[in-house]
Amino acid sequence: MDINFNSNNLLDQFTEAVYTYGPKLLGGILVWIIGGFIIKLLMGSFTKMLNKRKTDESLKPFLISLAGILLKTMLVISVLGMLGVEMTSFIAVLGAAGLAVGMALSGTLQNFAGGVIILLFKPFKVGDYIDAQGHAGIVKEIQIFNTILLELDNKTVILPNGPLSTGSMVNYSTQPTRRVDFTFGIAYGDNVDKARKVIFDLFKSDKRILKDPAYFVGLSEMADSSVNLTARAWVKGDDYWDVYFDINEKTYNAFNAEGISIPFPQMDVHIQK
Repeated sequence: MDINFNSNNLLDQFTEAVYTYGPKLLGGILVWIIGGFIIKLLMGSFTKMLNKRKTDESLKPFLISLAGILLKTMLVISVLGMLGVEMTSFIAVLGAAGLAVGMALSGTLQNFAGGVIILLFKPFKVGDYIDAQGHAGIVKEIQIFNTILLELDNKTVILPNGPLSTGSMVNYSTQPTRRVDFTFGIAYGDNVDKARKVIFDLFKSDKRILKDPAYFVGLSEMADSSVNLTARAWVKGDDYWDVYFDINEKTYNAFNAEGISIPFPQMDVHIQK
């Protein structure tokens, strides 16, 4: 008799649980399936939009992954709410944990945000020559947290993206041409026009130096030991350093060949008896 009563009691409890939680469970499963299908469609559309806008290849995986995590988190919260799970306390605990993690990783999150800003607004790209945070070099890689530079002496420099995204920076590669500036000193008493002609001839004979904008040579300073001429010429960005070193060497040889003195600081000492 007791066994039959217990069996009937358990059957009644099971039947009640099925009627109470069954619809919620079925609804949760249905929402999970439909939500997963919708998320898949949204992610496909999001990926196509990134491809259409020609988003940086290093940024696309990060954005796609972040969007997927956010959508799936929203789906899980929705399903748990349908099943009757109290979400207020859960969200409060999740928020507190997120705040603690955020405070502990504030520097890392700053670099993370800086990496997103760099990848979105592209103040520089891989292959550009930049000067930032006291370092100058070619950008080899843009990561989420750091940017990798290769200096001209082949040293690898790792710059955190946080300060890099908010600090000042010089990008030498954004324009196709650059101006090369020279300063040449000649001795007092030497012919300035002759020295200017020598420089002009060197500029004219070098095919890497552009005719437009026109190059310029002028007397810029009468210094303590020399008369200084400033020369300016425009070249393609890739030719900058080759032209700079070549013209310096050619000017030195041409001045010597033309009898133009290149002075150096001297001191006269007078001894009185």
